[in-house]
Amino acid sequence: MAEQVLRHIPVMLDEAVEGLAVREGGRYLDGTFGRGGHARAVLSRLGPDGRLLLMDRDPQAIAAAQKEFAADPRVSIRHANFSTLGEWEETAVGLDGVLLDLGVSSPQLDEAARGFSFMADAPLDMRMDTTQGESAADFLAHADEREIADVLWTFGEERFSRKIARAIVEHRAESPITRTGELAALIERVVGRREPGKHPATRSFQALRIRVNGELDALQRGLNAALERLNVGGRLSVISFHSLEDRAVKLFIRDHSGRVQGSRRGPPVTAPPARLAAVGKAQFPSDAEQAANPRSRSAVLRVAEKLSGEAQT
Repeated sequence: MAEQVLRHIPVMLDEAVEGLAVREGGRYLDGTFGRGGHARAVLSRLGPDGRLLLMDRDPQAIAAAQKEFAADPRVSIRHANFSTLGEWEETAVGLDGVLLDLGVSSPQLDEAARGFSFMADAPLDMRMDTTQGESAADFLAHADEREIADVLWTFGEERFSRKIARAIVEHRAESPITRTGELAALIERVVGRREPGKHPATRSFQALRIRVNGELDALQRGLNAALERLNVGGRLSVISFHSLEDRAVKLFIRDHSGRVQGSRRGPPVTAPPARLAAVGKAQFPSDAEQAANPRSRSAVLRVAEKLSGEAQT
């Protein structure tokens, strides 16, 4: 029963893997293994000389990867944030594709003890890598009111960020906030149920998760590292789940496409060498996938191909 609850349905599986244009003898990296849905699909397309590198910051995901793939000589596994992919010696010879499935995985959401969800009461943790860093409860215990409000607004676009931050600081003066249920109830009291079908704590929980895990910074560093490690002709396939992530990916591809973002009134600007080209337009899950897997509804897939190894100077 537990296996059924914690199973993970890979989002946009066919589209993301097709975007990599996998070659039998190629070398590919899945930077967000999760529970291996995309990895299995890539591996099924590799021949005996192919290579698949697996990374995840979540120890439980790495344990699952070791259990299923450690015996395959084509596979190497590393417990680390994908932002550090350039530090892994296995990537030094170059990659033919990098796949990133961003955000939180279904097992992380479904296991209440991880503290990602307000649907069940649990310790307020939210760390993807439980071996390091501060939890959401730790952050809320020491951050001042302004910092909390800034996080809720910047990463969650929460309109009531200041009211929620004030309530958190007032509450912790009496007792620390250490449980997901406690925080969700506090936010509901402050905000009320203003959006039908959406829990009032949704944006705040997203914001805290992004802050605790440094997700946007990791994404930027990971995209830069992927660009440097990709071979010319290699593909970058990225699935995002909220507008902040997708905007970062979209701008990264644009900024390395050789297009000039100049002004008609300013001096002429020399275009930098194009290093990336978008492959098609942004893709979204089909109606059938959204019906079968509601968590796919906000997904956006962007694919790009590396054109040149020359960095802008």
